[in-house]
Amino acid sequence: METSAELLYLLKVADRNDTFGFTDELERSQCLQWLFFWHGGGAPNQGQLNFFNIFAKENIPYAIDRFRAETLRNFGVLEVHLSGKYTGEPREYLAGVGKGKYSVADIGTWPWVKGWKLAGFSEDDMRAFPYLMAWIERIERRPAVQRGAGEKYETNVDVAKQANAGDLKGIFE
Repeated sequence: METSAELLYLLKVADRNDTFGFTDELERSQCLQWLFFWHGGGAPNQGQLNFFNIFAKENIPYAIDRFRAETLRNFGVLEVHLSGKYTGEPREYLAGVGKGKYSVADIGTWPWVKGWKLAGFSEDDMRAFPYLMAWIERIERRPAVQRGAGEKYETNVDVAKQANAGDLKGIFE
């Protein structure tokens, strides 16, 4: 099952108070749009970038360049939205009125975007996205996020490459 489908199932079954969703139809629609934007664009692009950067048996610069550019484009869309460029009000979260509310749109997007180092981006690359970086840090400070995504769950490039050389050998053959 896909993560967005799982999040929507949990929202319906386990979140009767819409703590991570919305009762207002416009806000709900906005939440779904951002969840699907990342699910259909950001995650596939960053996933392919991760694959070609870490797991591919050969270095294919065209693929790396293409998925790097697309991931940066996706980051740029998030940056513009979070900056409030077209509304005049910066946002704290992806969906909801005003500054927004922490929702499944953020829950589905954040685990990918916070992995920008794993994807091969440098701090210099990410300087172009100050609102996105603030969003990453804001979500990272949430106590429940810290419990569920702390240091013990971190993956770095060296660990991933080592796993590729050993435990994951043959998985992409």
